[in-house]
Amino acid sequence: MGQETEVQPLDVHTVIMVMLDQMSGIAWQKMGLQPDAMTGKIHKDLAQAKIAVDVVASLSQFITPQLDETDKRELNNLVSNLKINYVQKSAEENS
Repeated sequence: MGQETEVQPLDVHTVIMVMLDQMSGIAWQKMGLQPDAMTGKIHKDLAQAKIAVDVVASLSQFITPQLDETDKRELNNLVSNLKINYVQKSAEENS
């Protein structure tokens, strides 16, 4: 018979990582830097982008203590890149 693998209970850190991935994707979409996953078109909405960026920044605080140095650096870079791009897109819209 085949080898059975034991199903592990859902880990909250895994869920946070999935949420970070999804929310950062939405942030890029709402900044107009990636097409919308549902329509395939660019739909810029900076108010929603700000919420998504803020959620990523907030969630990252819960997961950072669980990460190794490389993953911490990658996550910090993601948060920084989202914030920088949001500021740039906001400045473009206000000029």
